[in-house]
Amino acid sequence: MKVIVQRCSEAKVTVEGSVTGQIEKGFMVLVGVTHADSKEDAVYLADKVSNLRVFEDEAGKMNLSLLDIGGAVLSVSQFTLYGNCRKGRRPNFMEAARPDVAEEVYEAFNAALREKGVSVEKGIFGAMMDVSLVNEGPVTLIIDSK
Repeated sequence: MKVIVQRCSEAKVTVEGSVTGQIEKGFMVLVGVTHADSKEDAVYLADKVSNLRVFEDEAGKMNLSLLDIGGAVLSVSQFTLYGNCRKGRRPNFMEAARPDVAEEVYEAFNAALREKGVSVEKGIFGAMMDVSLVNEGPVTLIIDSK
């Protein structure tokens, strides 16, 4: 399982002109699931994401976590994180999990964040989404459960 975490001051996802998820301060998280991923991977990444110390304290140091600041997560499923671009010009998505498996692990990730007390907004799994954010810093991290 792989996530891209972007620290943001605001983020929004829209599907067919309707806002399905919107947050202010927190993380925009793109979530990719591969074949071998399980609920354990989702719980591990939820713990990692909620406790990442990348928000500034009163001294201006990146020392506070999402939990410390009461931030939210905008979670968006993103099978293209497992696109392989090594050969040719068209990405190969064979490493991405089947939609039924991926959705279950994706929802386990969101549930694990909520269990930690994080407010979670999200897109619609499998839909064509328009995603926008204001990335603070910019701060962008890639975390893999393996």
